[in-house]
Formats: sequence, structure tokens, C-alpha cells
Amino acid sequence: MDPKLLEILVCPVCKGPLDYRKADKELVCRPCRLAYAIRDGIPVMLADEARTLTAEDVQQ
Repeated sequence: MDPKLLEILVCPVCKGPLDYRKADKELVCRPCRLAYAIRDGIPVMLADEARTLTAEDVQQ
């Protein structure tokens, strides 16, 4: 992921910051407990396609 892109991307639901999880290829919003997939280097920033995180996922 491009570091400059990571600086400007925010959660589409709460507009909060996102954590980049390189190993999982996801951008994570801890407050919303959502993970946005990164496919072919492009973040899929659609709330309907986000994965809901478990309590364990959020703490990683």
C-alpha cells in the first residue's frame, strides 16, 4: 500500500483512522469493528463489503 494513500484514507462509516494490516491485506477501523479488504492493491472501502471483526480481531 502506498503510504501517502494510507495517510488520507479514513473509515467511510465514522471517518476515523484506519490500521493497515499487511499480513491480512486489510484496513481496520477499531471503533466500528470493521475490516476493509485490499484486493489487487486497491482498498475496497464499502461498508457493505467490510468484514465485521470479533473482539479478538480488534485487539490485534
